[in-house]
Amino acid sequence: MSLWLDFMGAEIHYIDTASYGKTRIAEAGKGNKETLIFLHGVGGHLEAYAKNVVALSDEFHIIAYDYVGQGMSDKPLLDYTPMVLVDHLRELMDALGIEKAHLSGESMGGWVSGLFTIEYPERVLKLNLNTAAGLPIITDKGREELQGLIDLTSKATTMGPPTFDSVKNRMKWLFHSNNHDSMITDELVNTRLTCYRQLGSKEVAPKVLAMIGMHDDYLIPMEKIKKETLFLWTEDNPCHDVPCAENSAAKISGSLLYVMKEDAAHWPQYESPEEFNSVIRRFLRTGTV
Repeated sequence: MSLWLDFMGAEIHYIDTASYGKTRIAEAGKGNKETLIFLHGVGGHLEAYAKNVVALSDEFHIIAYDYVGQGMSDKPLLDYTPMVLVDHLRELMDALGIEKAHLSGESMGGWVSGLFTIEYPERVLKLNLNTAAGLPIITDKGREELQGLIDLTSKATTMGPPTFDSVKNRMKWLFHSNNHDSMITDELVNTRLTCYRQLGSKEVAPKVLAMIGMHDDYLIPMEKIKKETLFLWTEDNPCHDVPCAENSAAKISGSLLYVMKEDAAHWPQYESPEEFNSVIRRFLRTGTV
């Protein structure tokens, strides 16, 4: 089934931001009282939330978007850091007239969401860190996996133009092995490949992917987060394992940790959308899981 069937009922359009050019967004549920913004991982795009945008729009105003320099958004040559993406989120909320929102970020998206919550606490309702980066890694296995990702990314930026096979192999890192055949479809791979072939991507991609190597320089100071926070994790999340999530959750008063029951690795919102959507809905409604 096409992922675009999941987006039926959403509006895909572009928003002009003050400093970062045009930003592509998927939007649904306009008019609902509370806004929920989804933030994707590094080198990603809003299609990571194909199975969540419309599904949760009956209750929330939903926004998923492509970061500056990524997806189908504009690709200026900047010195990219996580704080650039924090500022981009602020400008996007300003352009959309959104004063406050719930934030749900996966991987880099969780990293940016956490930093944004500290920088602009008055603009955040509740925070969901979904297999997030930016957390101190406390196990040898996690450190080895992060170094492996850095090495893989370094090779990818020097091996020439992306191909279908290179993108598919990289996407296997995101999914539980049981989901490789059923979920890493030709359509999903070609969607990402199309993003990578956009004008300006070749020049910007190394700067964007270099943020992975900045991980320990921009760790989220968890003790400064004063919002209701849910850590949504998986048993098979690479780099940031469950002990890592437990360690960080202990630093935020009253935070919750939920570990997915279904097979999922780094993209639980896509790999097990029914469970993910149910957990997120309950957390935003009641503050429980």
